[in-house]
Amino acid sequence: MKTAILSIGDELLLGEVVDTNSARIAARLADEGIATVRKLTVGDDEAGIAAALQELARGHDVVIATGGLGPTDDDVTARAAARATGRRLVLNDEAMARLKEFFARLGREMHPANGRQCLLPAKGELIPNPAGTASGFHLLLDGCLLIFLPGVPSEMAVMLEESVVSLVLARRSGRQHTRTSTLTVFGLSEAEIGARLSDIDRSRPGLGVAYCVEYPMVQVKLRATGEDETALTALLEDGAAMVRERLGDHVVAGGGETIDTVVARLFRETGMTLALAESCTGGLIAGRITAIAGSSGYFLLGAVTYSNDAKSNLLGVPGDILAEQGAVSAEVARAMARGARKLAGSDLALAVTGIAGPEGGSPDKPVGTVFIALADRAGCSAKVYHFSGDREKIRTITAITAMDWLRRRLLAYPIDR
Repeated sequence: MKTAILSIGDELLLGEVVDTNSARIAARLADEGIATVRKLTVGDDEAGIAAALQELARGHDVVIATGGLGPTDDDVTARAAARATGRRLVLNDEAMARLKEFFARLGREMHPANGRQCLLPAKGELIPNPAGTASGFHLLLDGCLLIFLPGVPSEMAVMLEESVVSLVLARRSGRQHTRTSTLTVFGLSEAEIGARLSDIDRSRPGLGVAYCVEYPMVQVKLRATGEDETALTALLEDGAAMVRERLGDHVVAGGGETIDTVVARLFRETGMTLALAESCTGGLIAGRITAIAGSSGYFLLGAVTYSNDAKSNLLGVPGDILAEQGAVSAEVARAMARGARKLAGSDLALAVTGIAGPEGGSPDKPVGTVFIALADRAGCSAKVYHFSGDREKIRTITAITAMDWLRRRLLAYPIDR
């Protein structure tokens, strides 16, 4: 089955908004073994949208369009769909009833302009929108199923899950299933990962391997397609075991987990507690820790000690070390970690200090120089890194590296409590 995605909106063509809808739709369909073979973006032009729909319908079984279903003058997708299929625009009573109910739940009066969202192509089938005012709809054009969804990502996502996936699957012939397993890798380049895994798909018929960089990590995606779901599961498990064997402890997450959820799980399992002292990351590490529900059970303290005075007054970093070694040094990183652990009374304390740029570097300590330290009851270790990229990338890879330090520490050296 051939599927295409049509993204609609001037803001997409002008680069004012990033098209996340297409990526979400394609990824969700891929989970069901349905390949998206084409993506097209058009502006808010009725004739252009209609022409794109007719073009895509000729070569595909399903076309999913997003955008242009709002209440303003530039929302012309419904008119374009009617034009492309040779239908009239009519008031859809079901859409109007749902719209009135939506505003009643909010306790607000419906603006007359919203009524335009209920003008849909005749004989089109409604797709309910539980999260917004724009109903979706679907209809046929020359045997191709055209599906229309609003452009608001949160609304589109709900409708995709609740209605659209089942609509698309109903048109698929045969009983082929596709299953995907994703493993997250950190500390190896995409090229190195590809070299280590180069023969996995050849040694395991039916198994496909793909790579996706999500800086600074790489996602290794294993896919298997067939009619026997039990066999597919076994094939993916076998493939994942081979990946873990060849990449070792660089595999930081799998089975739907992320490095953040893995670290959270390990803290819960070990019963350890944590304190953080951050300088160049400005709270990014603490943000990752506290984004996981239940982190209050193990995360005791997070201090963003940006200035030297804060490092001294809050964490007890000696002034002579700051003066002699500089704030970006192994000695200061260790002192920050020890100070945070003492202040919080935690089992572990991690500290980072560095130069994220774009200014502040020197020949001895260029931009990207970062020190990470980890303290526990046995002592304190520190390491220097030399990261590259702009300020955002340096801060991001520092935070992920720090999370990996915690992951490795929790896996390798559990504390007897």
